[in-house]
Amino acid sequence: MDWRRLFGNPERAQLTAELRARIQSSFDQAAGDEEHFPSTIDPRIYHVKLIREHLGALAGKRVLDVGCGKGRFARVFHEQEPGAELWGLDISEAMLRRVPEGIRTRAGSMTELPFEDAFFDGAYATESLEHAVEIEKAVSEICRVVKPGGRIAIIDKNAEQWGKLKTPDWERWFTRRELERLLRRDCRKVSSRLISYWEDVEPDGLFVAWLAEK
Repeated sequence: MDWRRLFGNPERAQLTAELRARIQSSFDQAAGDEEHFPSTIDPRIYHVKLIREHLGALAGKRVLDVGCGKGRFARVFHEQEPGAELWGLDISEAMLRRVPEGIRTRAGSMTELPFEDAFFDGAYATESLEHAVEIEKAVSEICRVVKPGGRIAIIDKNAEQWGKLKTPDWERWFTRRELERLLRRDCRKVSSRLISYWEDVEPDGLFVAWLAEK
């Protein structure tokens, strides 16, 4: 299937002020929905384990959760590695107000991260890049704020499974090859794999993990 025909050219998609406001409003409203946008996540799921394994020991390191929502992943990592400096970035201040103490937060867009170059030792994005609209720019920004030698983990949905879930009109999924190509512009090592929520369950093709080293 030609994914560019399905989603349009990702290099031309634009996060207009109107669309950004609509996305922000949607997540502001979702902040009160604990069922579909929970504050916590089971620390045993493979997503958590894979990110931890890829980023390595976090003590003494500064790590960014890109599109953190209520900080469900950052919460787990903070509990596991209290010596790490964890930051959460989200477009919704209503979401950020639910991030637990001990995790630093900043409101902003994934396409214009409000941090200086090489500010972080590592970064991860879990089911958030799909909302960035300007995907190429968001990937570039994530790479920009990570130090040389730092590691990046992105977990999101596979474009080959598009239609399996109901999505808002701005959401976009990616193929393994597409995101690998974008990461390789700034990273010296890039790989991807199909994953499941649980390590002992065979992946059904919905989730992909992209792992990179700058």
